[in-house]
Amino acid sequence: MSTLIRSVLDDKLGLLNKKLLQLSSMVDTALENSMTALYDRNPELATEVISGDQVINDVRYEIEDDALSILATQQPMAGDLRKVVAAIHIAVELERIGDHASGIASLVARMADEEDIDSLHKLPKMAARARQMVSTSVKAYVEHNESLAYSMIAKDDKIDRQYRQLFRETLIEMRDDDYIRRATYLLWVGHDLERIGDRATNIAERVIFMVSGNHIEIASDMD
Repeated sequence: MSTLIRSVLDDKLGLLNKKLLQLSSMVDTALENSMTALYDRNPELATEVISGDQVINDVRYEIEDDALSILATQQPMAGDLRKVVAAIHIAVELERIGDHASGIASLVARMADEEDIDSLHKLPKMAARARQMVSTSVKAYVEHNESLAYSMIAKDDKIDRQYRQLFRETLIEMRDDDYIRRATYLLWVGHDLERIGDRATNIAERVIFMVSGNHIEIASDMD
């Protein structure tokens, strides 16, 4: 590969990284705001999250278009090819994480007339871990850091355990009939956070393949 062609490809890959970081930041903000809207019963902030989901979708498609353009015009090989393909998959995972954030925000309106939910205090640690997992997995991609990707995958067990504990404790609280609907909303949020952890793991798996060429699969299959 000539120096000029290498320079052009590097520029395009750099732009791809920049857009993935932009998408990751947008998704992180959406998740943070959706949880804040839930804690504060803030329907205006929830509406912002839901409305902003289309912008997240648009950036995802921009990344896909850029990646396909690189494949068509630069014909990358080996590691460069895996990097471009990984970018497409990561953009999809990030967009779906945005969907989970929007799903959490959509519950705010449904909970408007509900009494306060004491069990909401169980969610912040899950949300913080989910956000950290997403951020770390994207950082591993940008830095080509296989060991960081593996360290992130190890965290998935923790968020799974948090969700199982939330599920068990909430079922106990459901013995109070007046609490059943509110507890169901709580479980939906917990499920979204657990799925975000799975999607972050999917991203880390792509990073490992990108760097090493080895396929590993840890997270469960999802739509």
